[in-house]
Amino acid sequence: MKLVKAGSNWVAGDRFFNRDAEIEALMERVQDGRHTLLTAQRRMGKTSLVRELLRRLDEEGSFETIFVDLEGAFSPADAIAEIGIQTRSMQKTWSRIMSGFGNVVHELRDSVDTVGIADLWVKLRAGIDAGNWRQKGDEVLTALAENERPVVLAIDELPILVNRLLKGDDYRITVERRRTVDELLSWLRKNGQVHQGRICMILSGSVSLEPILRQAGLSAQANIFSPFELKPWDERTAVACLAALAENYDLTLPPEVCRNMCQRLRCHVPHHVQQFFDSLHEHLRRTGRRRASLEDVEKVYNEEMLGVRGQVDLEHYDSGLKMILGREGYRTALEVLKLAAIEDGVLRGDCIGRFREHFPAADEGDPIPIEDVLHVLEHDGYLARQGDRYRFVSGLLEGWWRTRYGGGRASSPSISAGSAHKAEQWP
Repeated sequence: MKLVKAGSNWVAGDRFFNRDAEIEALMERVQDGRHTLLTAQRRMGKTSLVRELLRRLDEEGSFETIFVDLEGAFSPADAIAEIGIQTRSMQKTWSRIMSGFGNVVHELRDSVDTVGIADLWVKLRAGIDAGNWRQKGDEVLTALAENERPVVLAIDELPILVNRLLKGDDYRITVERRRTVDELLSWLRKNGQVHQGRICMILSGSVSLEPILRQAGLSAQANIFSPFELKPWDERTAVACLAALAENYDLTLPPEVCRNMCQRLRCHVPHHVQQFFDSLHEHLRRTGRRRASLEDVEKVYNEEMLGVRGQVDLEHYDSGLKMILGREGYRTALEVLKLAAIEDGVLRGDCIGRFREHFPAADEGDPIPIEDVLHVLEHDGYLARQGDRYRFVSGLLEGWWRTRYGGGRASSPSISAGSAHKAEQWP
């Protein structure tokens, strides 16, 4: 099988590699009408998986499909407008939705082909406000449920919107912000129940929803969504991907080279496997060769994957921690990862104990306790629990953090974590 480099974009069709078992499982969930919360660590290919699922469902023809990206949404009203605008290819549904928007209906109903999508969104959004977004949202989803075919509604980046609503610019969970998120999730939960069998929802995002809801005590609001974890490739699949890429680009990767690449990564995140191949390919191109050696792998891993180029890509992980944990939690997470990296990838139980002693509880406005930080790091694939300690899951992430901090020793958690809450330290 030939395979084209994927880069950083989502892939589908011939560029979608070896997730057939996951697609089959999601297909079964859709056919059963089960709402799904897709979970995985970053760069695992969640968006690609959902996009490919929708593409295959479109080909099969039994379902209507809609993909909604909420990365740019800042309010429930924004989310409703985005869901509404994505129905524009469904003429009857679009017409039903527009009939509920009063004075804008005549302007919008026939303007799909003449008005830019951005302008159309603005016009639609103008009919939704803080007082009527639930009503308008109900009308949108009811119109979807009345479609001739059942609808698969894939909502991407809901966790980003929830995080914004919950924490604001100052990363503080307040009673009012918690109430807003509770109302949004309750609305989504209610409609998921009311339209069960007519609308099947799939939630996903570049950051994980569960740890965010856990921080606010709102986990129960997502209980209609059945979790589905997208796991890393096993070594056999990762090797097959490398072989397919090598064939397409006329390179020779001996079996020991592929195995060594996989062993260095340790956790076979699809994007990292392809990134490693791309770096190796560019190295061979520069040296005018087409056969890779173990020496090439070592050089590329140390100088490219762990170097500036690789670390720029891995900044995606860093930004996710900032988003979920805020100033205090982010600083604590940095110290945790730093300690683990310089101690052969292991965070020992005594270090965890010192963090726990320093932050025995977390009232509103206080630093996030170590248990919450570790929960996020474990949930997002940084660390795995082993008894009373934690170990890096990914060799690449461990190497990245060791490269960043390997020049010195971590300071005591009682000192550095204690200063973590200082706003002036926020980069």
